[in-house]
Amino acid sequence: MSAPSTVQAAAPEAVRVVHPRTRPLRVALVGNPNTGKTTLFNGLCGLRHKTSNFPGTTQEARSGRAGDGVEIVDLPGVYSLELDLSESRVCRDVLAGTLAPAGQETRAPDAVCVVVDSANLERNLTLVGEVMRRRLPMAVALNMIDVARSRGVAPDAAALSGALRCPVVPCCARSGEGLDALRAALAEPALPNATPPGTVEGLEDWAAATARSVLPAGARPLIDRATDRADRVLTHPVAGLAVFGLVMLGLFWTIFRLAEFPMALIEGVFSGQAAWVAAWQPAWLRVIAGEGLVGAVRHALPDGIIEDFLAGGVVAGVGATVVFLPQICLLFFLISLLEDTGYLARAAFLVDRFMRPFGLSGYAFVPFLSSHACALPGIMATRAIPDRRERLGAILSAPFMSCSARIPVYVLLTSLLFPGRPGMQALAFAGCYALGAAAGLLSALIARRTILRGRSRALAMELPTYKRPSLRSAALLTLDRAAVFLKKAGTNILAITIVLWWLSAYPKVEAPPEAASIREQAALATDPAEAEALATHADELAARDATARSFLGRIGRTVQPVFEPLGYDWQLSVGVIASFAAREVFASTMAVITTGDEDASALERIAEAKRADGVTPVFTPAASWSLLVYFVLAMQCLPTLAVTARESGAAKWALLQLVWMCGVAYAAALVVYHVMA
Repeated sequence: MSAPSTVQAAAPEAVRVVHPRTRPLRVALVGNPNTGKTTLFNGLCGLRHKTSNFPGTTQEARSGRAGDGVEIVDLPGVYSLELDLSESRVCRDVLAGTLAPAGQETRAPDAVCVVVDSANLERNLTLVGEVMRRRLPMAVALNMIDVARSRGVAPDAAALSGALRCPVVPCCARSGEGLDALRAALAEPALPNATPPGTVEGLEDWAAATARSVLPAGARPLIDRATDRADRVLTHPVAGLAVFGLVMLGLFWTIFRLAEFPMALIEGVFSGQAAWVAAWQPAWLRVIAGEGLVGAVRHALPDGIIEDFLAGGVVAGVGATVVFLPQICLLFFLISLLEDTGYLARAAFLVDRFMRPFGLSGYAFVPFLSSHACALPGIMATRAIPDRRERLGAILSAPFMSCSARIPVYVLLTSLLFPGRPGMQALAFAGCYALGAAAGLLSALIARRTILRGRSRALAMELPTYKRPSLRSAALLTLDRAAVFLKKAGTNILAITIVLWWLSAYPKVEAPPEAASIREQAALATDPAEAEALATHADELAARDATARSFLGRIGRTVQPVFEPLGYDWQLSVGVIASFAAREVFASTMAVITTGDEDASALERIAEAKRADGVTPVFTPAASWSLLVYFVLAMQCLPTLAVTARESGAAKWALLQLVWMCGVAYAAALVVYHVMA
């Protein structure tokens, strides 16, 4: 395919604007939703900001550098600058010079780059006209030019430049085509000499007329029959929901099936049993292969506090969390692919009708979807909801969505409930997401029928075209999310693990008389196997007694009466309490608290953990189901409460959120435990 012609210079009537180079040239990036604006921003600046193909995802201005002396400000996608929506207000304020990205000087941009969908020129030109009326130097990026060519509707860039009297550059943000030409155009923007009509009707007529002067003869927007047939199914109120459920179930099954090998590999690195590298050189690698990092630390250091701290606290605790990294990476990778195809936008359209009876609209879909990664951006995304009461209802409900911090707990508990059965694990995993969503919707219904009465506003959005997903974009997003998870594992979770280890290791106590008696029997035994078994049993009794009498054990026994009705012993009670600092720390907490075979992996040791009697498992089926439900519904994230207080404007809403979610979680877990017991 030959490269398109580009126009880097404005028509003669344009007014060139020369800016002093004493400060970077600030260019505001404006465009309709679904035009690939943020993808273009990432391509120009070499960044990896998250992109989504439905309105409301981006609520703040973000900045980056596109070459020497050019600063790009990425604004939220808007259909019009004049709408009474938060994203439109952000765009208006930035263009007026009263708002700037965090840490940046507050001033008006030196120029504007309007991103246009080349395949939908007439509709996009309305926003171009609104920007032109603000009398700022500008350039136009004809993005998605590859799609327009394939449909036979690629506009004439030179003719459009003459009509608008500013630079116009065809480009494709996904492939990188035309980005160098666009950078050059942004370095020398032009002030258009044309001013579109001020009325809405006049602006629409101007956009239609301009599109006819620049489109190929006879070109008309094409209706993709295959897309139309697919949308009839995917947006159907019954068939669409069924397809959505099957897609999610298949996604979770894929996560469990494909993650088995990398999980086993990570377990082998930390706990040993990686026999397939036993013949490798050098010798220290063979030690890790045979004994794992935990065993290697114990092998390298003499017995004592340092050895126990590093092996039993730091390495084992972090390893119990890092082992869930494959599931997290696969989840974000697959969801990114789904979103890139345009399917999730159909889900938003479908959910709009489904959410109406609960007092919400499709505007809440973006906050709810974002909350499946983290509730913080999800709550901030509620700024796109026009009605304040509906927005408060969405803020209170969004944390019920299963965020990525819950994934390690879900994986651990579903693996304990259904060992070696990825199909059932996937079904239970999908059930966790469904339960969280149902609890959020029911909470919104209660709030909207009582303290937040009102009608929701209908969602207006454009369904994007179906596209082939970008593996590169999905891979980059996955790497970013993995880095965030590992950073958290190496900082917050590590710090909590160290504190928990210290609390579980002190004070030092003498072994119980029962353990001493068993050791005496082991010393008198004539059969070596019997002697070894008795000694191992004595060590387990001593370790269990020491942990129970430690500071952590005392704390656990103090709070146990609160959680005992849910089927939790003092060890699980400590795990739940520690998870209020970070949900991911639950697995690390249990790895530090539980005792057992030191040669076993952390997950195996957790699965085999016993209660104080040394017989009853800690994770009985009833207790595991109760825990799973509790972690789905409970509010265990202090930063989320802080963001709720900030976005709602009052701390009372955060307090209500904490009490309501924890109360619902406790009641539901109580019912589940007694039903399953």
